Amino acid sequence: MAFSIFNHNDMHIKQDFPYEIEVINRWIPMTDGVQLAAQIWLPIDANKNPVPALLEYLPYRKNDRTKWRDSIRHPYLAGHGYASIRIDMRGNGDSDGLMLDEYTQQELDDALIVMQWLEAQDWCTGKCGIFGKSWGGFNGLQIAALKPPQLKAIITIASTDNRYTDDVHYMGGALLANEMLSWASYMLSYNAAPPDPRYVGEKWQELWRHRLENTPPFVEAWVSHQRYDEFWKHGSVCENYDDIECAVYAVGSWADGYTNAVPRLLEHLSCPKKGLLGPWAHNFPENSSPTPAIGFLQESLRWWDYWLKGIETGVMDEPQIRSWIQHSFPPDTNRRNSEGYWVIDPSWPSPHISSNKLAFQESDSGHNSIESNLLCGLESGPWLTYGEAGGFAPDQRGDNDRSLTYTTPPQQKTAVLGHPIAHLTVEVDQPQANMVVRLCDVAPDGTTTLVTYGLLNLSHRNGSEQPEHMPLDTAVSIQVPLNMCGHEIAEGHRWQISISPSYWPHLWPSPHNVTLTVLDCSLELPIRERHAGDEDIRPFLPPECAAPVTIKPIKEASSRFEVTYDRLTQTRRRVVFNDSGSGQFEDGLIFGDSDEDIYELQVDDPLSAKVICNRSQHFTYEEWQVSVETVSQMSADAENFYLTNEVTAYLGKEIFFHRVWEKAIKRDYQ
Repeated sequence: MAFSIFNHNDMHIKQDFPYEIEVINRWIPMTDGVQLAAQIWLPIDANKNPVPALLEYLPYRKNDRTKWRDSIRHPYLAGHGYASIRIDMRGNGDSDGLMLDEYTQQELDDALIVMQWLEAQDWCTGKCGIFGKSWGGFNGLQIAALKPPQLKAIITIASTDNRYTDDVHYMGGALLANEMLSWASYMLSYNAAPPDPRYVGEKWQELWRHRLENTPPFVEAWVSHQRYDEFWKHGSVCENYDDIECAVYAVGSWADGYTNAVPRLLEHLSCPKKGLLGPWAHNFPENSSPTPAIGFLQESLRWWDYWLKGIETGVMDEPQIRSWIQHSFPPDTNRRNSEGYWVIDPSWPSPHISSNKLAFQESDSGHNSIESNLLCGLESGPWLTYGEAGGFAPDQRGDNDRSLTYTTPPQQKTAVLGHPIAHLTVEVDQPQANMVVRLCDVAPDGTTTLVTYGLLNLSHRNGSEQPEHMPLDTAVSIQVPLNMCGHEIAEGHRWQISISPSYWPHLWPSPHNVTLTVLDCSLELPIRERHAGDEDIRPFLPPECAAPVTIKPIKEASSRFEVTYDRLTQTRRRVVFNDSGSGQFEDGLIFGDSDEDIYELQVDDPLSAKVICNRSQHFTYEEWQVSVETVSQMSADAENFYLTNEVTAYLGKEIFFHRVWEKAIKRDYQ
């Protein structure tokens, strides 16, 4: 889930705004003496003519890591009459204190104090909004559930209402091998980065060492909670949707890992609400591929103007949800564009969607059993993508050869919008088993495109709070909901579902190889019919933004994706490496980072699985030179998961701090 500050799509740069703005830096005091670092873009006459406040609240270092993206977005909002505030969370960037995990109660309590502080400023009307993507989308929902009186509306992008089922840790109760450690290792690295002495002064080394000595590897807590327990229920607003009373604009996208929350929020929230589902990757809709990107900054102003300024923009007079239906497309790991069309629905569930169940008499091979093939998953693609080259799933025929497949006859042109559901009756020969179900679009020439998929740890078939092993060689009926999708299959194409008990490195292998037998198989598709209202959709404006900060290139970005096979050890190794390059900001700071994820597995031994994540980042300003290197590893035997995390921080060329954490955690129905 890393992102580069140096890569972006073209947008129209808007130079003239209705309001002239200034940029100020402030410290916001917490009740325990900790101060949070804030940068504020503000209309220059706001002290005389107060404006509403918009908050983006993140752990990603506003002075370097998000400096480019902040520069195109916050000045734009301020230039249209808002105070736009970007805050480094406690324990990150220039802020004091410690970050002990994501979405902690401390994080949310700090946000409530920030809301009170904003309300008290002379330049603020007292009305506030929160916007954010990913982490900022998560905590927008979580803060809204606490009902701060200042908060009138939020925009939540690429987030979820359930931290267990729809985040980087678990899916269908199965541990995500390609994201659990990877994302934790990013946070290990980010949390180990120093505050900037230009802002915090001489105490920067003291703050840095305190941070290094006391911030834990988050992955230890995540792996320690393998069920849906109170740890995950905290911050999962699905536990009580009625806690949210302010207006919610929820945004998701098909090329992202966060596709499922938008329809659930629209169905269950009782507050004013609006939804948008587009073709994009894990980025803002105005700055993402696959295109079409949209003028979402203009769209967000319609939202904020209505809820924070009382201006009738028509934003709430429109249908509740707009969704992109993508046409059949050939698999392309470098996919940049999505051909398709927008549809609108008055509510969710939509009255324009009906269920169609396809029953399969037998598999394509005529067999009904499949053994674990630990090479299945080579064509999985990442859990989410930022739209980068190589970030999309390739042709699925290789993985389908390692799976049981069921294929329909050629279809008429048909659109689906929602969650396809696989209905299966299965037997297994091991008490602990996983299963992946993939839905593909097969072209007449055999080219096979991944549309969506679902994972299920079969021990979680009746829920993730109290898992139970599968009975051996006993027929069990299960349902596997696949991730939300919007896809129109072309005339003459065929639907295909593929079933396998392994999917490395997407999910962590079961402790023993499994034979999975499918006794009955059908697929329930949510068919979305076109209606007259779809022709009356208000078009989005083209993407535009404020002028970005200038970054002088110092080192070019590079990346590589390698899959190798050692015949002697029968080890398959997958390496994903990205170097964002480095660049110099206008203030003189040079920043750069790189990351490498290594996935290893002996093809006949599920207990040989290992993930290694290497991270590096460096900061240079005149005589100030610091760098951080981290290494995280995860492996397992039949009883335990094993975690190793290492941090080395350098001041110049000298080691400033070094520590290794090691932990064994018992496997709990994994």
